[in-house]
Amino acid sequence: MNKPRILIVEDEEKIARLLEIELTSEGYETEKVYDGMEGFAIFQKEKWDLILLDVMLPGLSGIELLRRIRSTELNIPVILLTAKDSVEDKVAGLDLGANDYITKPFQIEELLARIRAALRLNLQQAPSVKDFNWLEFSDLKLSEDTREVYRGEDLIELTPREFDLLAFLLKNARHVLNREQLLNGVWGYDYFGDTNVVDVYIRYLRNKLDKPYDRALIHTVRGIGYVLKDEQ
Repeated sequence: MNKPRILIVEDEEKIARLLEIELTSEGYETEKVYDGMEGFAIFQKEKWDLILLDVMLPGLSGIELLRRIRSTELNIPVILLTAKDSVEDKVAGLDLGANDYITKPFQIEELLARIRAALRLNLQQAPSVKDFNWLEFSDLKLSEDTREVYRGEDLIELTPREFDLLAFLLKNARHVLNREQLLNGVWGYDYFGDTNVVDVYIRYLRNKLDKPYDRALIHTVRGIGYVLKDEQ
């Protein structure tokens, strides 16, 4: 079984090193970075199971980094590390989708318990994964390893961009996603093209995945965006 991977974004090197040592001894894989911009870059490049995020960071604040993370990834657990009196930061972080926070100075045992709880909850809520290869939802399944997509027993041929869009929808199944989140997650945070590209590719996916079948999985939420859900 793969070890859970935890990204530590903390500018105080002693705290970051302590977290690295303690988490490694508990069986987690870790990487630590000291500023927000570097944290966002490594978040985009690699797959993580949980992020420990300090609020006060150079380069890019923890709150802004959290906002960017949530614009592309809704499910990854994020635990904020906050100063004792930073009530506003806690509220802002929770409003932006942080799963939990812990106040400095903290007991490592409490933090470890919060990490275990966040990972357990995320595992329970995640789309089912079989043999570490397939993402499944309703009668739809997708393999990021082989880049195959099936609806029931039918193999669906998708272009690379259609595949990436569907994979993002699957990973965020039942979550309503706006166009900005879809653009950031599929086309990249620095995409400056026409936002209508999202609607175009949603239409392509519907033509291949929904129209030939008795029920739709991709739904429009008027005034907001799109959601992958099964209404049956």
